[in-house]
Amino acid sequence: MAKAHSRNIDLLGNPVEYEVRDSTDASEPRIDVDIHGVTVVVPEGDDVQHAELLKENAAWVVDQQRKYDAYREQVPDRTFEAGERFPFLGEDRELVIEPLQKHEVDEDSIRLRKSAVEQSSVKQVLENFYRSRAREYLTDRTDHYAERMSVEYEELELRNQRTRWGSCSTGGTISLNWRLIMAPPDVVDYLVVHELAHLTEQHHGREFWQLVGEHIPDYKEKAEWLEQNSVRLIFSEDDL
Repeated sequence: MAKAHSRNIDLLGNPVEYEVRDSTDASEPRIDVDIHGVTVVVPEGDDVQHAELLKENAAWVVDQQRKYDAYREQVPDRTFEAGERFPFLGEDRELVIEPLQKHEVDEDSIRLRKSAVEQSSVKQVLENFYRSRAREYLTDRTDHYAERMSVEYEELELRNQRTRWGSCSTGGTISLNWRLIMAPPDVVDYLVVHELAHLTEQHHGREFWQLVGEHIPDYKEKAEWLEQNSVRLIFSEDDL
């Protein structure tokens, strides 16, 4: 994906800063709005009038931006030290640092190996822990649903995506944000099914949502949870 370019536009009297990204994965232009900002994603090589696209969807973009501006005020003010609480599969757990052979997680805590923290930092070790567990957990769930949906994907990539929770390339690569390991299991399953469904339906039309609904009947609730609680899945202020 090419480097993003920042631009500014006036939408319904509101100044809006946005980025334009060329994507080899995108099959059609789209507008992404989340807590990180507004992004126009265009298929690589397409001559898309991004300003016109934004104006055509001005009311929706402004509404979404206002919503996420409110979410931004709710960003957790976490400190990376023992005793702080961090979410893991939807449950807040106390961060413990102690002599261990390996990192552990249980119902109440995330336990980091003291020697690893001493050689690096709590923040880096915790992120590494999340990424490792995300790789294991997301691979398991993706394989599980790929079999149930009778689809095959090429590979699973763990991404540090700032504007998306997941994507599916035309070549069959499923990309998922490692921060999903902080979300509840049923929300993770929704994201996995959502991206796998794109292997069959490369759009967000009626057939696509019917397919998602076959495996996640209450997918609308899961999508709404993610939209309303994405601020809880921010690892640190560096994500903003």
